[in-house]
Amino acid sequence: QVQLVESGGDLVQPGGALRLSCAASGIIVSIYHIGWYRQAPGKQRELVAIITSGGSTSYADSLKGRFTISRDNAKNTVYLQMNNLKPEDTAVYYCNAVSKISSSYSYWGQGTQVTVSS
Repeated sequence: QVQLVESGGDLVQPGGALRLSCAASGIIVSIYHIGWYRQAPGKQRELVAIITSGGSTSYADSLKGRFTISRDNAKNTVYLQMNNLKPEDTAVYYCNAVSKISSSYSYWGQGTQVTVSS
């Protein structure tokens, strides 16, 4: 059974930082493309960052320079480091794993809430 468990969400003040974790079981993250997405109230889910099975990373243009995605193969975990957080970063953050072999194999975590407010 595949499970993706996000953690690290919290209430943080503007300008603060958080590191989200996506711990995987049932799959090996290094052979999956792992993406972080977010969904704010009343808005569509949007891609934040992705790390491919080969280790390449890409980001939403508006987030470049503030967010960093990384992977720890030994821990089978993908991280999202978020710096200089802004109120508009408030959302539920989800991780998604898609097999590099077939996009039919796609899994989502349950999400973790990030709230940026003073």
